[in-house]
Amino acid sequence: MEEINEQGSEIIDKENIQEIVEETIQHLNNPVNVLEAIVKRYLAAVKKVEKDGNKFYFSDGEARVEVRVVSDEIIRIRLAPHGVFLEDFSYAVPVVDQKVSTFSLTEMEDHYAISTNTITCKIKKADFCISFIDNNSQQVMSEDAAPMHWEENVDFGGYYVFATKYCVAEENFFGLGDKSGNLNLRGRRFQNWNTDAYSFGWDQDPLYRTIPFYTGVHQGAAYGVFFDNTFRSYFDFGKEDQTKTSFWSDGGELQYYYIHGPHVMDVVKRYQSITGTHPMPPKWALGYHQCRWSYYPEKKVIDIAEGFRSRNIPCDAIYLDIDYMDGYRCFTWNKKYFPDPKRMIKQLSDIGMKTVVMIDPGIKVDDNYWVFKEGKENNYFCRRSDDYYMEGHVWPGRCQFPDFTNPKVREWWGGLYKELVDMGVAGVWNDMNEPAVFGSGTFPNDVRHNFDGHRGSHRKAHNVYGTQMMRSTYDGLKKLMRNKRPFTITRAGYAGMQRYGSVWTGDNVATWEHLKMGNIQCQRMAMSGVPFCGTDIGGFSGEPDGELFTRWIQLGTFSPFMRAHSAGDTAEREPWSFGEPFTSINRKFIELRYRLLPYMYSVFWEHHRYGFPILRPVVMLEQEVLKNQFREDEFAFGDKILVCPILEQGAISRMVYLPAGQWYNFWTNELLEGGNEVHVEASIESMPIFIKAGAVVPEYPVMQYVGEKNIEEVTLNVYFANNEVNSFFYEDHGDTFAYEQDIYSEKKFIVKGEDKSLQIEQTTEGLYTSTYELYCFNITGLPFEVREIWIDDREIKDFVVNYEGNVHFKHSKNFNVIKIN
Repeated sequence: MEEINEQGSEIIDKENIQEIVEETIQHLNNPVNVLEAIVKRYLAAVKKVEKDGNKFYFSDGEARVEVRVVSDEIIRIRLAPHGVFLEDFSYAVPVVDQKVSTFSLTEMEDHYAISTNTITCKIKKADFCISFIDNNSQQVMSEDAAPMHWEENVDFGGYYVFATKYCVAEENFFGLGDKSGNLNLRGRRFQNWNTDAYSFGWDQDPLYRTIPFYTGVHQGAAYGVFFDNTFRSYFDFGKEDQTKTSFWSDGGELQYYYIHGPHVMDVVKRYQSITGTHPMPPKWALGYHQCRWSYYPEKKVIDIAEGFRSRNIPCDAIYLDIDYMDGYRCFTWNKKYFPDPKRMIKQLSDIGMKTVVMIDPGIKVDDNYWVFKEGKENNYFCRRSDDYYMEGHVWPGRCQFPDFTNPKVREWWGGLYKELVDMGVAGVWNDMNEPAVFGSGTFPNDVRHNFDGHRGSHRKAHNVYGTQMMRSTYDGLKKLMRNKRPFTITRAGYAGMQRYGSVWTGDNVATWEHLKMGNIQCQRMAMSGVPFCGTDIGGFSGEPDGELFTRWIQLGTFSPFMRAHSAGDTAEREPWSFGEPFTSINRKFIELRYRLLPYMYSVFWEHHRYGFPILRPVVMLEQEVLKNQFREDEFAFGDKILVCPILEQGAISRMVYLPAGQWYNFWTNELLEGGNEVHVEASIESMPIFIKAGAVVPEYPVMQYVGEKNIEEVTLNVYFANNEVNSFFYEDHGDTFAYEQDIYSEKKFIVKGEDKSLQIEQTTEGLYTSTYELYCFNITGLPFEVREIWIDDREIKDFVVNYEGNVHFKHSKNFNVIKIN
């Protein structure tokens, strides 16, 4: 019975007090009752601003955003949802900061502005939305459609992180690395998760590599975004909502770089200024390569090599796939097939053929196998969360896998190549390094990685595993080869992979669709900072006919990396496999590749030193022409050669778009006006190729392999233009790192044409001296009759004008000015 106290309040029964207290304690200790709901959270109004050198910190009271001025044209954005940033570490960006002339922070009524000489980053006070403006045009290049946001990841910790930006009506997108389908990414969604994509299709995604960098173009201007996040990430280019583009990931930081143009070329160069360019490859790596899964036994390898030499088809390298190993154990030899590999490699070397071998990451679990024993004893293999070794089946059977994110493992792995190098192996091919595992596809998420001391699960390390394997291979070979340039090629990788080696587009198919797709993929990789790329010529799987293979050889002639490769269950696929007339046509184009090697090598130097892409899609040449944002067949190799491959079965002609300016038909020397489409004949013996007016294109004599002949003279093909045009010709030792100490020769030619005269100026930089003494000049397109030629104020009489009006003469390579009147 309840009692009433003197104040009239109820007195609670003593028996009920204990029950009420217990219920209250239970309620307070129940986490379900006290946790906030897991929802997507957005940045709120800006409340606080701090400055630390070139870094500015903005906070809404809990979350913090870092705005870092990297250069006049690059600004990095980082988000810390609860105010604490992860340690600043990136496999893609070795050094973040560049030289910044001036920058400032200005507070306005409704926003803050961080400005350099070139761009301004605005942060709205009310909603924290960020935009980037071109200071010259005042054009808004990129603008948040919503504040950066995140959602807690209950299963793994950390956050799902998101960025959403406006997508202008006429905006188009390019890059993103290894993607299939059309060059223009507008209207599509993509996932980045390195995947063994055997016989991938036109719109299949994801593929082998992750490069979370894209370029946007609108109103004639370009900018780039590099989302430096190694977790599984996603990009939507107006697919879900035509007015928005977005990128997000399953973990890690929301960290991205805004990279200003205003030209597409500028964006790609500046992206490479933070992620690096490809080192100069050995010159032989630019030759033709032959591969198959697999060439064995030893006699078959020698027969293939001698088949090239007996048919006078140039070739520099032959590849050994996994069957050269003992039971697919890496760093071993199958002595049944290859009883004396050192002798075989020397026999190949004696006829100018380099040997490239495959090495996979899966190490067979076998206590009698020295590589496995070393890895096990030193704890170099990946482990799962409960400390069991990560094991999976690949070619050798049950395998364990090195943790290439551990610097000690990388050093160990690089040293394992010693015996192969001592035998004379010239290059290494890293495959299956997505990493691929039979059945499961790849590693489980709970596999642990060292991540160079920054620790992480496979969710964090998956997309960088291939790059770190190639890094280990490249660094190891560089040390073992004693100042000789390594040649490495990898199937998987992440942004920055270009610092360590070349790539190919993976296991394609012998179809016309894949020929077209490979053309686009190589252009896209070039726009994504990965220049040294090629396809499996002829298709890895399936059976091409002679026409398809020959058209593929023609495209491969102008791919930075040129290799034919095929699966073992297909018919053999050498350049002579389809008989005549295909053998002769294939020889002709491979010879063309070798004739143009000095030009191609010079273009590679322009990439390495100055950051120019090797392949340049038409949109990169003329982005202001809207139609060009949808062209994907034509491309320039460097800035002087325009290529338009034949991609349709039975085609003997096609329409070609020529960019503005004047272009010479490579085969006929016909001069054509650019800025429009032209119809070009292209029988199976030909392919549309054009040379930019004003170009100087160096040419070597045809060789069966790089270095076969002692070059006594270099042909300089000069194409007249009625204006001023610059060309470059680069030379060095071809296989050492002496170029890093200025032991190179960079020759610059300035061609100045007028109605009745032509002047060619030469300047030289660097300390390298070539062995030849003569230039053989071949001058095309002169609009006047030649009366006299003066070289450094001395008239020469020994010149020839042929029936086409081309002028030929020879002179010492050492000249300053040539005047033709």
